[in-house]
Amino acid sequence: MVTLMGQDRRSVADRVAQARKLAGLTQKTLAERSNISLGLIRSVEQKRVGATPAFLGAVSKALRVNVTDLTGQPFAPTPGQDTEVHAAIAVLRTELAAYDIDNAYVPVIRGLPEMAGDVEKVCRYRRAASFHKLGDALPSLLGEVRAAVHRSSGSDRDRALTMLCELYYSAHSLAHKLGYTDLAALAIDRLGWAANEASNELWIATSQFQRAALLTSGGDWSAALNFLERCRSSIEPRLGAGRRHDLIAWGGLHLQSGLAASRSGRRDLADMHLDEARQTAARLGDDRDPVLSFGPTNVGIWSVALAVEAMDGTEALNRARALVIPADAPKERAGHHYIDLSRAYLMHGERRRAFDALVTAKSIAPSQTRYNPMVHETVRALARAEARSVETVHGFAVWCGITDRL
Repeated sequence: MVTLMGQDRRSVADRVAQARKLAGLTQKTLAERSNISLGLIRSVEQKRVGATPAFLGAVSKALRVNVTDLTGQPFAPTPGQDTEVHAAIAVLRTELAAYDIDNAYVPVIRGLPEMAGDVEKVCRYRRAASFHKLGDALPSLLGEVRAAVHRSSGSDRDRALTMLCELYYSAHSLAHKLGYTDLAALAIDRLGWAANEASNELWIATSQFQRAALLTSGGDWSAALNFLERCRSSIEPRLGAGRRHDLIAWGGLHLQSGLAASRSGRRDLADMHLDEARQTAARLGDDRDPVLSFGPTNVGIWSVALAVEAMDGTEALNRARALVIPADAPKERAGHHYIDLSRAYLMHGERRRAFDALVTAKSIAPSQTRYNPMVHETVRALARAEARSVETVHGFAVWCGITDRL
């Protein structure tokens, strides 16, 4: 259905309609199978409202297609550095396939402290949403750390495995944000393997967090909620000790449950998980977690996002007014907040502010903003409404690569 990467510039509405027709379904039948109102199916296909992640998850599951078949991801890279980043994907794919094999292309490995310094840089690149730096650093470093894992034992092997967890997580982040969902899922599988081999509880929880995210994005919200409940049951007996990694894992998994609950329409349940995460963040007391970025600030960012996912723009904006994002917050999280804030403003009918929030997201994390499918949906909605000047919105659309058939 979708042509070679980026060549299909149709809107999500066009792809949903085509996928439905190819499946031989009427709008009414699709509505029944996806548990979405017929009015919403019609509104999305007629481009009167944008497709939300919850809509895409439910419809993709009913149509038995990938969400990316409906969004058109991965989007075409812009010439230059972006093309080079996409070119790194093929190398990462091969590297992830070789996870349990020593790397013959690395005859001599450096000492673990030296490699750890480079892994720390990758962590910073991930948190800063620095796609180009990740694309440059990940392929060769993954190969070297993989070799270290297979040539060491005991505590040294555990340390190398923990470094490999960060690299797999960063590979997931890059693949996911560029729209290579199959590779992102594979990276999470590899992360789970490395975390369990090292018996690292925080990285195990991180792999669980992202596995649940895959279930949620695919529309299987019940499976995500059940899985997350099971994961937390192993952490709960240890909470009394107040260890940092347990608090981070517990709170992070509650946030992911909140997302699944919001997308399934269970607002009260989402708020319950959010409250638990908020209390846990207060108990943690800081924003220094470099893995899940769990802490008071990120819980505040998620509180806005969960209201947006519940299609409550007014509540999202109320929550955003109480949120102060520190200057040193990860750009990955701050940029995503302004993408969510743009959606909230659009729901609230404040199109100028919706566009301004997108401009802010672009200034914080440009590549992340360019390749986010919800940004594309928001830009299309603004263009159709002729918000601000046509030229201004058109210029942003050109930058995103979505100028055709807005």
